[in-house]
Amino acid sequence: MGAFLDKPKMEKHNAQGQGNGLRYGLSSMQGWRVEMEDAHTAVIGLPSGLETWSFFAVYDGHAGSQVAKYCCEHLLDHITNNQDFKGSAGAPSVENVKNGIRTGFLEIDEHMRVMSEKKHGADRSGSTAVGVLISPQHTYFINCGDSRGLLCRNRKVHFFTQDHKPSNPLEKERIQNAGGSVMIQRVNGSLAVSRALGDFDYKCVHGKGPTEQLVSPEPEVHDIERSEEDDQFIILACDGIWDVMGNEELCDFVRSRLEVTDDLEKAECN
Repeated sequence: MGAFLDKPKMEKHNAQGQGNGLRYGLSSMQGWRVEMEDAHTAVIGLPSGLETWSFFAVYDGHAGSQVAKYCCEHLLDHITNNQDFKGSAGAPSVENVKNGIRTGFLEIDEHMRVMSEKKHGADRSGSTAVGVLISPQHTYFINCGDSRGLLCRNRKVHFFTQDHKPSNPLEKERIQNAGGSVMIQRVNGSLAVSRALGDFDYKCVHGKGPTEQLVSPEPEVHDIERSEEDDQFIILACDGIWDVMGNEELCDFVRSRLEVTDDLEKAECN
């Protein structure tokens, strides 16, 4: 999925910030790809009366960077501006938020499809998405694809998202019902994820809805009540990290770094 360089680009781009009682650090590296296909979002304080809310996400692009870049800039708006999220007056309920996140993913995916069809030469890129929407009381974990989010609480892994792989029984059943197959643990022997934004070549089965296609844009959403005393940190990362480190291993590594330094760029990103 995409061309490779003769030598990897190892330069890291780091940043950090804070607000709403949170601190965050982020890091990205291009690696072997001809272009940087990944992207991220970090927003402290949301508009429309949600100033105490924050949003963080990682997008692992493949076959190009277009989908990851577009989601980085526009996914949050699609989530918070749809009627399912807004619900009635006042702060959205837990169900409003979860329904709004799902609707936002389906809306942005359809929007990107329409944009792609209007262009000469359809965009074949795609992207996973893993993120957290954090309110004063809840952390909403959002996952579509095989990037992963993890919550460390009381020095242990308290929660982590499940990867959407074609070999997973429910994912495989949907793929087969859409007329596809799973070969060498890939959709039709090609794509390594069973859910993603974009990847429209895998979303053109007539008579099937958007969540019934070979590749689904539907996210899984889990809400977890925040614990100010016990919650330590959240990790969002693409599969390049999880392929070489397990959940507990990465949790222990980050925690050990935080015990050495308060500089998040040094603790989490190097």
